[in-house]
Amino acid sequence: MKFVDGQGKTPELAIEAALKELGVKRDEVETETLDAGSKGILGIGAKPAVVRVSIIFDPERTATDFLKDIGASMGVSMTVETNLTDKNLNIIISGDNMGILIGKRGQTLDALQHLVSLAVNKGYGQYLSINLDSENYRDRRKESLEKLALNIARKVKATKKPVTLEPMSTLERRIIHAVLQGDRGIATHSEGSDPYRNIVIAPKRSYNTPKKTAPVE
Repeated sequence: MKFVDGQGKTPELAIEAALKELGVKRDEVETETLDAGSKGILGIGAKPAVVRVSIIFDPERTATDFLKDIGASMGVSMTVETNLTDKNLNIIISGDNMGILIGKRGQTLDALQHLVSLAVNKGYGQYLSINLDSENYRDRRKESLEKLALNIARKVKATKKPVTLEPMSTLERRIIHAVLQGDRGIATHSEGSDPYRNIVIAPKRSYNTPKKTAPVE
């Protein structure tokens, strides 16, 4: 938590000095009087008041400012909507040219989500899961991946040959695994290392099945 120890003739003047140095408003901080100060006798022995002024960390404001700064550096103006719960911070960004911030297969959006998570959790007392979305991309991508998984599964069962999908993020791989986990004719597993880790969809009979051996005479 960022703080400044302000000094002044009175505690209130000390707070004003600290607010000016921090560049924030009164309702954005909490204060602790370290020394109330004293007037002394005829000005002799006077001591200034010292007040510690700490910025109250606001994850929603931090995320909003962070994203808008990035957008400005990319020449993209955006509106940021946030919804904070106990363990999650859901963020929706909207505006013109959101495709730039979504990127190919959501890679830029995923990168922004990771950066926002670092910025927010650096100063927050508890870990928050950050969910960043734009133009309903997450739901549309989930639906697309589910259709892809089902189509590939049908192909695998017809050809009896495994299919390796393109590299995907951890979240996208989970979607593939989840949609096929109830298919008794299909097995899925991941191969490789991030960011090039991908999923293999294979016929269940040919996946991880021990070979039968003839009995010893």
